[in-house]
Amino acid sequence: MSSTCCNTDKKEHNHVWYTSFFGHKTELIFAILAGVFYFTGLFLDHVVSVDIFWVNLVYGISLFFGGYFLLIEHGGDILRGNLNIDFLMLAAAAGAVYIDRWAEAALLLFLFSLGHALEHFALDKARRNIEKLGELSPKTALLKKNNEWIEIPVEELKINDIILVRPNSKIAADGVIIAGNSSIDQSSITGESMPVDKTAISTPESEISFDNLENVNKVFTGSINGDNALQVKVLKLNKDSTIARMVEMVSQLDDKKSETQLFTQKFEKWYVPAVIAFVVLLCFAFLVLNETFRESLYRAITVLVAASPCALAISTPSAVLSGVARAARSGVLIKGGKALENLGEITTVAFDKTGTLTEGKPKLTHLIPLDGFDETEFAKMTAEVEELSNHPLAKAISAGITEKYGDLTENEASEIQGVQGMGITANYKGKKVFIGNEKLMETHGIAFTDEQKSRFNQLLNEGNTTMLVATDSKPAGIIAVMDLPRKTAADTLIRLKEIGIKNMIMLTGDHQLIGENIARQIGLTEAKGDLLPEDKVDAISDLNQKYGKVAMVGDGVNDAPAMANASVGVAMGAAGSDVALETADVALMSDKIERLPFVIGLSRASKRIIRQNIWISMGMVALLVPLTLFGVASIGPAVIMHEGSTLLVVLNALRLLAYKDNS
Repeated sequence: MSSTCCNTDKKEHNHVWYTSFFGHKTELIFAILAGVFYFTGLFLDHVVSVDIFWVNLVYGISLFFGGYFLLIEHGGDILRGNLNIDFLMLAAAAGAVYIDRWAEAALLLFLFSLGHALEHFALDKARRNIEKLGELSPKTALLKKNNEWIEIPVEELKINDIILVRPNSKIAADGVIIAGNSSIDQSSITGESMPVDKTAISTPESEISFDNLENVNKVFTGSINGDNALQVKVLKLNKDSTIARMVEMVSQLDDKKSETQLFTQKFEKWYVPAVIAFVVLLCFAFLVLNETFRESLYRAITVLVAASPCALAISTPSAVLSGVARAARSGVLIKGGKALENLGEITTVAFDKTGTLTEGKPKLTHLIPLDGFDETEFAKMTAEVEELSNHPLAKAISAGITEKYGDLTENEASEIQGVQGMGITANYKGKKVFIGNEKLMETHGIAFTDEQKSRFNQLLNEGNTTMLVATDSKPAGIIAVMDLPRKTAADTLIRLKEIGIKNMIMLTGDHQLIGENIARQIGLTEAKGDLLPEDKVDAISDLNQKYGKVAMVGDGVNDAPAMANASVGVAMGAAGSDVALETADVALMSDKIERLPFVIGLSRASKRIIRQNIWISMGMVALLVPLTLFGVASIGPAVIMHEGSTLLVVLNALRLLAYKDNS
């Protein structure tokens, strides 16, 4: 972010060597001193009537304080011929001094420096919202060493260290709970308003990857423990923690500028030389008008002030900074102005299904024994076989049977084999058991009746993932599981429609019928099923051509190629996932889809404010230039209106910090 209102490419002030007078308030105090000496000069000139030398000396001191920071920051650029918008104001002040208008020169730099100082103060408020994230991490941690707990700086923690988190204290590292359970407030990371129940992992001694942990077992730096003590194994160093990554990425706003930011920068490059050329031309107006050179020069200087578009230069960066800071406060990471503006323009959103629109955890919905099979015996046989498989669907079936019938397994199944693309086979009490699709049954010559096939297809049409079961050559039953929609998905889609999202499409690798069923339940406009990862990329390309800018919402890992091809990639549940944080343009740190309307609404509000700011800034230039050109306004009113518009733009942008999160 700019160190002045009109140079958005530079980094924030480096105060180390020129703020030793009054610390970080030096710029504001210098601006106030410029005002004090300006009004002192007015008093000496119009009330006391002292010699003009002493009056101009006081004005000169005012000019020093008013122009100090501008010269420090831009002196080198000016000497190298790199002229920016602030140069116009310095040139105007120098011109006013040249024609002995010391009072107006002092007024110009006083108001300009005061405007800068107030802008920086306002923008620092937005920056502090981001920097507060970095202050969440505690300074020390209780490390387990030789069966004792010793307090050390968090920077000294190493991977696999064990730390103690006392009740109602901040957690000092990203890691996994290995002992204890508690309710943890992680709103500073994920934006979740309610504390989340966490418990120890069942296998604390195993090799653990933070990205692959269940949310119930992982904790984040800076989150606040509840009423119970926890022991946590450190899985990330302090500098690599989720909160540190968030602060780092949000701070790098200049890396991904929006189209509006790039346009205003290009505009500045040709606008400044054009203004200088026009003002130089005005200096010679006395050759064609009945006026003196001094009068022509004064008009030129006044036009120079009026034409300086400081408000335009700060209009977009101030809104982007405020929007990104507001999002970060609610657990949403937006990577710069490009993502913010693009998300504010979209009317089409594509969703991955599993884990995004659905729970991502299949559940057993139907267990149907066929003729000749007892329900409990069928359930026992199925559970025995599925218990041997590591497939997610097998685990869901086993869990569902145990939940309904209790633990039926007696280790009577063996020799399980997976059949690629078809299902599994196993031995059970001397019989061959087959569980899979119709192709598996046809391959082994097992015939189901038309009535049984009809029941199978009915479940399939209802959105279930459906499997047939047979023993030897005899049909035994039908199993159905379903990845159920998130409870909040339907309401979320309604809210998206309310804020202007017209097209909502599901992209899934599951069967088309499953996708269509989920789409009907939650209110999607379209579902595309049977898609491989490369098919999703093609689907996003087609949507881009059909609808323009498209957002892709997924987990940021499996959907990375499709997200990269979208105008904006939105990752859910990105907290603790390095891959999701890197690949996404927008990262919802929690896995709550209901945060999506908030971030799209915020982006749209940011887009509106950017447009308003541009109209305010360019409107003021369009008004002031004719007024000063034809002598209606002098330097004083021009400076007041100029600085007023700049402050108005910044204050308008800061409204985004108060944007309400209704999720």
